[in-house]
Amino acid sequence: MIATIRRHLGVKLFLSYLIVILVGVVVLASTTQFALPGAYSRHMANMTGMMGPGMMAGPGFGQGGGQVQDLYTTFRASFNEALAWAVLAAVAFALVVSVLFSRGVNAPVRAMMSASQRIAEGHYHERVQVRGADELGQLADRFNTMAGKLEQIETMRRQLIGDVTHELRTPLTAIKGSMEGLIDGVLPANDETFGQIYQEADRLSRLVDDLQELSRVEADTFRLDLRPLAAAELVAAAVARLGRQFEEKGVALTSSLPPDLPLVQADEDRVGQVLLNLIGNALQYTPAEGEVRVSAVRHGDEVAISVADTGVGIPAEHLPHIFDRFYRADRSRSRRAGGGSGIGLTIAKRLVEAHGGRIWAESEGEGKGSRFTFTLKVGNREDFG
Repeated sequence: MIATIRRHLGVKLFLSYLIVILVGVVVLASTTQFALPGAYSRHMANMTGMMGPGMMAGPGFGQGGGQVQDLYTTFRASFNEALAWAVLAAVAFALVVSVLFSRGVNAPVRAMMSASQRIAEGHYHERVQVRGADELGQLADRFNTMAGKLEQIETMRRQLIGDVTHELRTPLTAIKGSMEGLIDGVLPANDETFGQIYQEADRLSRLVDDLQELSRVEADTFRLDLRPLAAAELVAAAVARLGRQFEEKGVALTSSLPPDLPLVQADEDRVGQVLLNLIGNALQYTPAEGEVRVSAVRHGDEVAISVADTGVGIPAEHLPHIFDRFYRADRSRSRRAGGGSGIGLTIAKRLVEAHGGRIWAESEGEGKGSRFTFTLKVGNREDFG
């Protein structure tokens, strides 16, 4: 695309130069034709006045070399005068046309230079006017797109700072309140009080770990150890790790995978992290006597793994934002009520996309459960040597 824009812009500049040249030639020829008769008549009149009327009519005029030379000199002088006027007119017109074309090219470029300077100073709302559909118009449109993304990133950065501040303040406030209660003697110094303080400190530690992990995955500073793995083994490992928690809450955890599933290209630890996040998330939002079911199916060159639950469900208006950082469909749900840090799904999305896959959420509405599905590429052992 960039090469095409450069080529089209080069053609446009070449045509503008060619037009300037053609205008100069046309003006030069037209001015010469217009100025030559008057200049010639003026010089002939001067020559007649110098020679006298009788000399022009004399028998020797057509034969004398001096008269012929004078006629040639007069013609050359008149032509040079006409040519001088023509050159001046051509230069003037060429300058006018060049200025017009230069303004047409320089105006949008200068506008983008000015806007880029203001964006560099932090004014991300700046935009340039798109004029036409040519290369400069396309460049202006791309510039506005870039400015819009920068503004969005800045908004997300500010929102992230606010969200992190809020998330850190909650456990810190609880710890500080408990410690003040212990110091004032309001709270008893027993195992229950210390246990509450420990839980808040543990939540704070997990939040910091999640933020550090989110920073790594968003900056793409981690490496994937891709190998051919069996999807059934990945699911079985995640189910085994979380099985006890499901038993304690009274939620059924089952898996259903066809025996003929192909191998997938995956990093065992990272995909395990995605599965633990999705299954653990389903456990948090599924009440007792509910069910969480893990399934997988092949679609072309991908294997789709789904985690479906019979929990609280997700309203339709929240589905597009469910993978945003710190986003929770139920804003009133506190951390003590079972909510996580709010960035686990964001991390899962980044990890799946790093594998070249996709992840999405589905729900028929509030109280009707939800389904999270992600895909992995099919891989054979031969692909990895």
